[in-house]
Amino acid sequence: MRPAPSICPICQSNLEVTRLHCTSCDTSLEGRFEMGHFSNLTPEQLHFIFTFVRVEGKLNRMEQELDLSYPTIRNRLHEIIRALGYEPGKDETPEIDTRTVISDLESGKISPDQAMRMLRGEEE
Repeated sequence: MRPAPSICPICQSNLEVTRLHCTSCDTSLEGRFEMGHFSNLTPEQLHFIFTFVRVEGKLNRMEQELDLSYPTIRNRLHEIIRALGYEPGKDETPEIDTRTVISDLESGKISPDQAMRMLRGEEE
């Protein structure tokens, strides 16, 4: 069975599902049904997502699995994020520089409690 197309081959508009059919009991439902969040993704993008989930989101394993460089994988991930209607990095919290926290802890600039809070993202 092939996946349902989501784009009209004639005018390139979005297609909408209006009929569902059960092959087991021969029941049909008619109406207007949503195709789902991933319906606008290409087969290649879906393959990327399935691989991402299978390797538990580890980009170094993605590099091995797909034989692509880290920057290419990040770019493809950002393309998929945009295709789903989001902007990459928009909701990100600032990254914590653990090396700086450890260095500051070792030099006495911060206390162990402060270091733990910083590593948890509770204080800067």
